[in-house]
Amino acid sequence: MSTAPVEQVDAESPEVKYARRPKTWVFYPAMGLVALFVILSLVFPEPFANFVTSGNEAVVNGLGWYYVLIVTGFVFFSVWMAWGRRGDVVLGADDETPQYSLLSWFAMLFAAGMGIGLVFWGVAEPLNHLVTPPPDVARGTEEAIAQSAMNRTFLHWGLHAWAIYVVVGLAIAHAVHRRGRPVSIRWALEPLFGKRVEGWLGDVVDVVAIVGTIFGVATSLGFGVAQVAGGLEFLGIAQNTTPLQVGLIFGITAVATLSVVSGLDRGIKWLSNINMGLAVILLLAILLLGPATLFVLREFVQSIGSYFQNFFGLSFRTLPFYGSDGESWLGGWTTYYWGWWMSWAPFVGVFIARISRGRTVREFVSGVLLVPTAVTFLWFAVLGGTGLWEQRLGGESLVEADGSVDSTMSLFKLLELLPGTQLWSGLAIVLVVIFFVTSSDSGSFVIDMISHGGSPNPPVWSRVLWAVAEGLIAAAVLWAAGAELGLRALQILAILVAAPFSFVMVAMCIATARVLIRESKRAARLERAALRRELLIEMQEGTAPDPVR
Repeated sequence: MSTAPVEQVDAESPEVKYARRPKTWVFYPAMGLVALFVILSLVFPEPFANFVTSGNEAVVNGLGWYYVLIVTGFVFFSVWMAWGRRGDVVLGADDETPQYSLLSWFAMLFAAGMGIGLVFWGVAEPLNHLVTPPPDVARGTEEAIAQSAMNRTFLHWGLHAWAIYVVVGLAIAHAVHRRGRPVSIRWALEPLFGKRVEGWLGDVVDVVAIVGTIFGVATSLGFGVAQVAGGLEFLGIAQNTTPLQVGLIFGITAVATLSVVSGLDRGIKWLSNINMGLAVILLLAILLLGPATLFVLREFVQSIGSYFQNFFGLSFRTLPFYGSDGESWLGGWTTYYWGWWMSWAPFVGVFIARISRGRTVREFVSGVLLVPTAVTFLWFAVLGGTGLWEQRLGGESLVEADGSVDSTMSLFKLLELLPGTQLWSGLAIVLVVIFFVTSSDSGSFVIDMISHGGSPNPPVWSRVLWAVAEGLIAAAVLWAAGAELGLRALQILAILVAAPFSFVMVAMCIATARVLIRESKRAARLERAALRRELLIEMQEGTAPDPVR
């Protein structure tokens, strides 16, 4: 099917005019907000900690229902985009073929979805849901609570998370590959706001995207160093303290900064490939050497069915009849995750947009939604399922004496069940560190591109500055609030900074729908016109009957 032609970029196009415009109205406001936050958290640590504590209640009570509603809406929007003629639109020229093979594209999608968060929460989240279940299932049987733990984990890491990335990635991919615009968030809103995205409105959108992304990356870095510090304590190398975590942030950020300065893109790809290999090895080790191989396979199949069976109930669940218990649980888990994914959306969205040139909208949505979700489900089925089996049916307890879960140590307690514990624990630490380096480097690159108007080659000095800023935010929060409260503070901040970007994402849905519906209608008109011309020619040649007769 023929679709609308790609818009040609000429000397009078908006993006060419925008390229000549100074970018200081994006870079300096974004950097200023980040610097102000770091200074306030270091100079006024106690007021900052109080702000985090009081802000938690306001966030949970005020944003939970809204996040649940719009994120579920993003899932339905993604499916709708892939359905009908809209799905036939090519993210590029009409006759353009995909830039990467299907296998390579799937591998890169998996790489985008696999990060510090999966390593940190792989064992810890299902265990947390088992020990402190949501109030709507707390009075159920142990078996029902265990199954609910996997359902909730699949909810937080499955279709909803990737639908958030679809919204941003599809909007950017259409703007960049189809309309020839720079790689910047503002151009995704051009179908809705027109030339206004060239001015202050576009500046505000890009600043919001940068600040949200940098806090989202900082949250992941905070979890990463907490797990590395926990692993070092588990191995008897060092005690897990706040100074150790801050020191690890500075040390690993320095490594990431060296990677930025070197500009060795091949090196980053090499590290990413190593990490993928290490993740597969760790997964297979737990599956094959662990105590619950058959259980994990059975649980994986059953949990997929249970997730889809309860999909609508899980998607819209806000626990309004459980009072403060429901609000607290929702804010600590579902609301936090939706905020975290939205804060990561500009970064991941730009990445998947860049690798998806030549794909149709239907291929894009189907691949981004289904492939990473399936791999993520397998990851949690193996790590989380093994943890649940050991806690309920095995001989060892993975929780603390008081019944709580030490999320930073859960993975290492699970690895203690395997032969060669020291080897697997060391591999897990290396896995997290490399994820830290690659996330910081690639995240700072995307942020720098946005802050310089979508330039594919932003200056190295500013890229270094963003990498340092990510580390400073994580270090400042951990130092000001302490290790345990610091991680919670990073979670709350991710929810807060994602709030303004959520409005941008809703606008992206409207803009993307408008432009794709327009293109599909134009394609339908062109197709009908072509058929009429063909029929007219056949009638003139006497090879077709007169439709009037």
